[in-house]
Amino acid sequence: MLAHDVEGDGPVVILLHEGIGDRRMWDPQVAPLVEAGYKVVRPDFRGCGDSALAPGPFSNLADVRELLEHLGVEQARIVGGSLGARVALEYTLTYPQTVEALVLVGPGLRDMNPNDAVRKSWEEEEALVEAGDVDGAVEVNLRVWVDGVSRAPDEVDPDVRERLREMQRRAFEVQMAVPDAGPEEPFEPQASTRLAEIGCPVLILVGDLDQPAIQEVADQLAEGISGARKEVIAGTAHAPNMERPEEFNRLVLRFLQAA
Repeated sequence: MLAHDVEGDGPVVILLHEGIGDRRMWDPQVAPLVEAGYKVVRPDFRGCGDSALAPGPFSNLADVRELLEHLGVEQARIVGGSLGARVALEYTLTYPQTVEALVLVGPGLRDMNPNDAVRKSWEEEEALVEAGDVDGAVEVNLRVWVDGVSRAPDEVDPDVRERLREMQRRAFEVQMAVPDAGPEEPFEPQASTRLAEIGCPVLILVGDLDQPAIQEVADQLAEGISGARKEVIAGTAHAPNMERPEEFNRLVLRFLQAA
């Protein structure tokens, strides 16, 4: 069972975090959602935060399903960031009658085309981890995903950067403790080929400083999902909910209340 928090009472909103974070990244969203009358469920994916890995393959999709069944949740609104957005899409395609609305933040896809900066960062991260330089690998991720395409580290809110540093380092520690874990089970056919099947209301949010690969996915989803609306949050990269929480919360709450 995934480590998770449940707060509030009312219609369920599940928050699925990014690969560079864990459930703590949603701290700025929990109180506003609860005050608006929602029950908020936020898990840690396996290998992040307080959710351990085990040897062998795993399924983020199956883990989310198990958690919601355990909690007796029959329907939910799902807010997912990056990895969490990809899992949210796959979950919706698998269990369409259980999802009332989707918010996809800086969304990723399994078959997205990474730009050179992202590809090089993955190679650099792998080399640093193999060399035992976890702090260096964390900094690579912060540089690409938190700083974004055109900012120096000192141009980013230092508190946001430090909180994500802590979460990313924790993920490395959890994952390195079980070197024979994974890979994640495949999802076929790819979600990118099935966007026309998404029937619930969809809001796509992306920071204007996020990587081009993510911008391309956001556009792909906005074009491929009928009725989807895309909003750009200026001055943010891959974690707009942490960098501009008031604007993010306003957009999300307005969308959820109308869905």
